Amino acid sequence: MSAVYLYDDARARAFEPFALTRPIGETRAGALLIRERWAHALGLPVAGHVTSSFLAGFEEPGAAPVVDAGDLPAGAWLVNARYAPMLERTPQGDVLAADGRIVALRLETALPLAALRDGTATLDEVATGRELATMHGWWLNEIWEYLAQLPAMLTADLPVLGATLSQETPAGTLRIGDYGLFIEEGAVVEPQVCFDLTAGPVLLRAGSHVQAFTRLVGPVYVGSGSTVTTDRIATASIGDVCKVHGEVSNVILIGHANKGHDGFVGHSILGRWVNLGAGTITSNLKNTYGTVQLWTPDGIRETGMQFLGTLFGDHAKTGIGLRLTTGTVIGAGANVYGTVMPPKAVAPWGWGEAGSLAAYRAEKFLQVAERMMARRHVTLSENARKQLLASYERRWRFES
Repeated sequence: MSAVYLYDDARARAFEPFALTRPIGETRAGALLIRERWAHALGLPVAGHVTSSFLAGFEEPGAAPVVDAGDLPAGAWLVNARYAPMLERTPQGDVLAADGRIVALRLETALPLAALRDGTATLDEVATGRELATMHGWWLNEIWEYLAQLPAMLTADLPVLGATLSQETPAGTLRIGDYGLFIEEGAVVEPQVCFDLTAGPVLLRAGSHVQAFTRLVGPVYVGSGSTVTTDRIATASIGDVCKVHGEVSNVILIGHANKGHDGFVGHSILGRWVNLGAGTITSNLKNTYGTVQLWTPDGIRETGMQFLGTLFGDHAKTGIGLRLTTGTVIGAGANVYGTVMPPKAVAPWGWGEAGSLAAYRAEKFLQVAERMMARRHVTLSENARKQLLASYERRWRFES
């Protein structure tokens, strides 16, 4: 059987703070991970990620491995991980293009991984001279475009994913608006929940739990094992095994993240194993109502977005009452606390509060990560431990 390989090109490998600890194909775009979107679109399993060498050994439940040696076999699909295909359209052809650029191709001959190792090669170069077919979806050219495209992607995704699910309104709940409500068997919905479907649909996966007095303002996706409770949850893609309490708007939780207390979070992305302390608040709009700038590996960039909150890298933690300004980046593994706003860019594995940030010791970080993961019945494997240490060594350095 053919399989799919997701390619992180050079631009994808700069999608911080997430590219330091995970292949971009394991980020959430719309309702699904990029890997899941391509598996759905092509009807084939994803066999691996072609990405930065320091991510070799990356492991998560259900994730595809990083491949870094040998050849990709003839007949395999090679796809750009920065492209999120639409779920409702099955592509036709062996070379697929969108907006004049190739997004996926079926290999005619084996391709040495060495040709893709540094990320500078493009699929256009690999498929020179071949006939193109049209692909439908979204290019993600910048990390903030995950949030810019979130409403449209969720609105398109949820009716497709929910086509075979119950659309009945649960007893004791309120339903407003005309978009769809899709509830998988095994989801728990308590009385006094409000489904506001005026702007988009809502989909609840099996094992999710919506507690009383929660208002879900579509489009909203809630993954398996996740709990949302007692506030307004609007335009959100909530991955598996997350806790969301307090107001959120235009947010993505990749999975296994915890926002268990009050505090507004808007136009933000939470990586895996993020934990937000009680009262953590993100600003997503400047007092000037101007567009937001964001730290990137290429320097401070203009995003063109009026609303943009915080990007929390994998395993990032915040203390109680932390306030974060518009366009903040909290690096992977960072632990930030205090009553004063930290810098707009906190280095990966930074530890402390504004004015006294230092480096988080690697072994101490791994101990904390292991404990947190064990609480969700996930083991930090030896391969994952080694990969996190490799990412730790590649971090951009703290500046005092």
